[in-house]
Amino acid sequence: MVEFHATTICAVRRGSDDIAIGGDGQVTMGQTAIMKNGAKKVKKIYNNQVLTGFAGSVADAFSLTEKFEKKLEEHGGNLKRAAVDLAQMWRSDRGMRNLEALMIVIDKDDMLVISGTGEVIAPDQDFVAIGSGGNFAYSAANALFNHTDMGAAEIVEESLKIASSICVYTNDNISVEKL
Repeated sequence: MVEFHATTICAVRRGSDDIAIGGDGQVTMGQTAIMKNGAKKVKKIYNNQVLTGFAGSVADAFSLTEKFEKKLEEHGGNLKRAAVDLAQMWRSDRGMRNLEALMIVIDKDDMLVISGTGEVIAPDQDFVAIGSGGNFAYSAANALFNHTDMGAAEIVEESLKIASSICVYTNDNISVEKL
């Protein structure tokens, strides 16, 4: 899988009614300059039924989110079908093939990571993290999910705070969306 030094996104599901995704706000230009501290990289789409977050190029991610929302509408809100369709288009379309981003999409039934190499991955656990601080956030989410009674939004926020204390490409200006 491609690794991006751009951000950290974390998603957690505790049952079908406690679902959250969050991301930090840092936009890094190259490897030496912080261009923005308060970017929002997570949002609700498809009539507030789907959460999405991206890591990678901001412009590319906005384009992908827009395309993904169109795929959701084409497939009547079926997250898996829309994700597979987007991944196939992303992989085969010459213009899209150069887009540099990873996405997490989540609804009440499914959580998926979508990549430009055509991968659509359903994580084994009910938590996932991507981006430059993804491994740090994933480790924190794993511990918090399995050893506390914290809710999804609390786990997401705390995991991102921990990642921001370790990863130079992740800040503590965190935004969280819940279903």
